[in-house]
Amino acid sequence: MKVESLSRGKKIVYSLGQFGWSLLMGLISTWLVWYFNPPEVSGLAIRIPQGALLGGLTIIGIISAAGRLLDAVTDPWIATLSDRLNHPKGRRIPFMRWGAIPAAILGWLAFVSPVAGESLWNVAFLTLALMGFYVAFTMYVTPYFALVSEFGHTPDEKLDLSTYISLTWFLGFAVSTLVPSVWGIFEQFMDKNTAVQLSLSLFAGAALIFMLIPAYALDEKRYSHGQPSNESVWQSLKATFANKNFRIFVVSDLVYWFSLTIFQTGIIYFVTVSLVQPEQTAGLILPLSGILSFLCYPLVNLLAKRTGKKRLMVLGFFLFTIAFIYTGFVGPILEGIGIPLALQAYLIALLTGIPLAIFGILPNAIVADVAESDGIATGQFREGMFFGARTFVQKLGQSLGLLIFSSFLLFGRDVGDDLGIRLAALAAAVLMLGSGFLFFKYREKEVLAGLSKTTVQTKGAQQ
Repeated sequence: MKVESLSRGKKIVYSLGQFGWSLLMGLISTWLVWYFNPPEVSGLAIRIPQGALLGGLTIIGIISAAGRLLDAVTDPWIATLSDRLNHPKGRRIPFMRWGAIPAAILGWLAFVSPVAGESLWNVAFLTLALMGFYVAFTMYVTPYFALVSEFGHTPDEKLDLSTYISLTWFLGFAVSTLVPSVWGIFEQFMDKNTAVQLSLSLFAGAALIFMLIPAYALDEKRYSHGQPSNESVWQSLKATFANKNFRIFVVSDLVYWFSLTIFQTGIIYFVTVSLVQPEQTAGLILPLSGILSFLCYPLVNLLAKRTGKKRLMVLGFFLFTIAFIYTGFVGPILEGIGIPLALQAYLIALLTGIPLAIFGILPNAIVADVAESDGIATGQFREGMFFGARTFVQKLGQSLGLLIFSSFLLFGRDVGDDLGIRLAALAAAVLMLGSGFLFFKYREKEVLAGLSKTTVQTKGAQQ
């Protein structure tokens, strides 16, 4: 049966879901570690035991990493359930509806401590809320990503869809960093701890609204040719990782997310501690970086179609490495050669803008290409599992990043004693460079050759 292509308006509707879940995840990834392991300059109350345990790990690091690991483990399971689902609304939309509301509520509850001071009850409550959040979040995100491959009927359509959702991903994440501006207003009427919690609840509510838009506004079967798979979880997972190019991509992606999570989690520390700038300045770094990225989106989209995705990805790895090395030396060192502290902060946004545009667009398009090429070769269309396996590995990398970053803080996280923060930035640079070397083995021409066969066969079937 012939299916329709998404109009520009429908692509925007689809991309709004990405804005919603990116905003929600931005609240967790940007503020959770800082909220429960605050530097002295923040003025926040201590809610869980601080310090090291289990060989240098912290409680918030362990909880965050455990949540991500649970999230990773559920990815293949939910991906297979989605691939196999035979529902009147399709394979993906039902899961998005089931996951959105609990994800938003539990994400907000992660910041709501039942005991005012430091308590193990807060540890237990945070653990349960975060575990539940990640399961519900996976129910939404994994099927959502699978629709890139199904709604995009050609490589160029997939790239365009990936560009749309990359745009809203940056917007969502950037908006999540604006929370300090809101709690700064609320602080005029209440204490800071209450102001922070109220601000986070408002942002979580906004995220929920956007997540629900595509789940109820799009008719999946009208635009998707996907058919339910008959493979079990293990059969599907094994077959997915049997694809050599996918294995190369996800190993590189694992190290990439390990590196990026260390850097993103450290933004608030780099700005408020190493650069001694206000929290509101930290909240402007990613939005400014996103604006620069948006300006680069048309160029990245055009170059990817003309020169291929691989070359741009390699360039992105190199540019991120330079940005992370720079961040490791911000502060008095660079101020001594004439670069003001405030300007140093904004240079972080400048240096990360272009690589964020590259990595915001291309990885999802690459996975979609590999998934369709593999499907035509094997006869099993497991788009959900390809994206589920990718996010499984991605979340392993994020778990490592959260775990390791909080441990770096033990070497110094306060003004005048920030060695741990600087080491974290430099470690992220080394990991990013290694990720680029791994990705260099990806065979783009081989994947595109499979896609060209797919196009020919599809046209023949329609005739």
